[in-house]
Amino acid sequence: MSIEEAQKIANDMELDLVLISEKADPPVCRIIDFNKFLYQQKKRQKEIRSKTQKVVVKEIRFGPNTDDHDYNFKLRHAQKFLEDGAKVKAFVFFKGRTILFKEKGEILLLKFAQDLEEVGKVEQLPKLEGKRMIMFIAPKVAKKKN
Repeated sequence: MSIEEAQKIANDMELDLVLISEKADPPVCRIIDFNKFLYQQKKRQKEIRSKTQKVVVKEIRFGPNTDDHDYNFKLRHAQKFLEDGAKVKAFVFFKGRTILFKEKGEILLLKFAQDLEEVGKVEQLPKLEGKRMIMFIAPKVAKKKN
């Protein structure tokens, strides 16, 4: 069938002639409603996007000399974030000469991870990056009941 005949058939049916594969011998064409095809393609992509899980990262900042009250306050916030399904990025920010207290910062973050053991698991152990010591904690996946 020639291109002109296929085009005539498509026009008679008030549809579009779409080239599917031009490298094939002979080239493959299809008669479809192109706007409907585009609509269905967008709908599929939107459905795929809605099914993907969005990861939210919440940050919690400490100083190397954070006292107990502030620590407990931030701990409760982190527990809530993890229960809501968000990841927690906890970091100790060293200002000026406080960089001398790297061990204090690491101990603080490890204690923080230990206190959050019930609701989250450590994704990355404390690591010093510039003036920050960073640690990531991911929420524990809730087991499905049968």
